[in-house]
Amino acid sequence: METIIITINIILAFILVVSVLLQRSEGGALGLGVSQDNFTSSRSVGTFLTKFTAIIATLFIINSLILVALSRIEIRETQSVLEKQEEQDTNLPQIPNSN
Repeated sequence: METIIITINIILAFILVVSVLLQRSEGGALGLGVSQDNFTSSRSVGTFLTKFTAIIATLFIINSLILVALSRIEIRETQSVLEKQEEQDTNLPQIPNSN
């Protein structure tokens, strides 16, 4: 189950990178060479590619959250490193408490 979700996450990441790279650049290299007219223009309507990118990004985030949730469930079933170390330390002689 987890391997399927990881594979889907990798595919979504690849599609997301490709869709971002295919989009038209709207910036002017950190503001260099951009006239003031660009800042006062109205907001452009999102094209198909920007909507597609937003959908893929949302699916990627949801899929990543599912992976985190699955890994946290598996961690609860196993012991932590500190608990394992405490079990190993119980075989050693203990220092008596001075009260």
